[in-house]
Amino acid sequence: MPCEGGAVELRHLRYFVAVAEERHFGRAAARLHMAQPPLSQQVRALEAELGVVLLERTTRRVELTAAGAAYLLRARAVLAAVDDAAAEARRIGAGLVGRLAIGCVGSASYTLLPALAKRLRAELPDVDVTCRGEVLVPDLVESLRRGALDLALLRPPVDAPDLRVVRLRRERLVVALPTDHPLARRARVGVGDLRAEPFVLHARRSVMHSLVVGLCRDAGFEPAVSHEVAETSTLVQFVAAGLGVAVVPEPVAALGVPGVTHRPLSGRTRVDLAVATRAGDDAPLLRRALAQLRHLVPDAGVDAGVHGEPA
Repeated sequence: MPCEGGAVELRHLRYFVAVAEERHFGRAAARLHMAQPPLSQQVRALEAELGVVLLERTTRRVELTAAGAAYLLRARAVLAAVDDAAAEARRIGAGLVGRLAIGCVGSASYTLLPALAKRLRAELPDVDVTCRGEVLVPDLVESLRRGALDLALLRPPVDAPDLRVVRLRRERLVVALPTDHPLARRARVGVGDLRAEPFVLHARRSVMHSLVVGLCRDAGFEPAVSHEVAETSTLVQFVAAGLGVAVVPEPVAALGVPGVTHRPLSGRTRVDLAVATRAGDDAPLLRRALAQLRHLVPDAGVDAGVHGEPA
């Protein structure tokens, strides 16, 4: 029986290696869970295909020829490489190996993102995780769309039907004040108390910029803007320098910038944080990452989210 298709197949290598290691066709056949005659036929077909004798057969034993010994080394290497490739493919298919790119808005960079990165390293040690913090929502959306990011922690609203956006949690808003500011001695600060204050705002393209300006207008005044900045960490540093006050999500307090005091904001006190992925992206690795995120935020998606399916 010739090798099928006139070419050596992996099964022929496995047959030969079993016989070469056992030095006996009967034991090799038992190891391979097959009958001895077909095994002998396949090994002879392999020798015929190669045009060289690999095994010296006697009534008692089977011995390797010099060509057979050399072929055994290469055959083992080929089979090991194939087995390794199969194992790696299964691990990738199971979401245990690969690359994951995560981006997030400023405030999530200080609390949730580090916690998520730590959990992913512990639970998925063979995954290459890259993180980008302090990114504005429009840039996160664009990066998701072009595949530069796989997952983004951002603030709604997000007008992007091609993305799946699910609320993670609602965060309190606080007022960041210079520590020596008179309002820093209060237990709580209202938006109206900031009427005469200069504001340090997030950049105009950010959700927080629109939110803070809207809060001020609802309170009957237009905020006097001293500076606009893209990064939340820079915004808080400007507050510490006495350049103005700022309204920020509560996790920003985790920065612990000297010279800044945070006080709860009266009235509307919360802002949403959501997770966004590409709609229809059901990659195993992404599913595993979202599962780890749910461990950190157990109630994520419970209230039906923002739009799309629960993460």
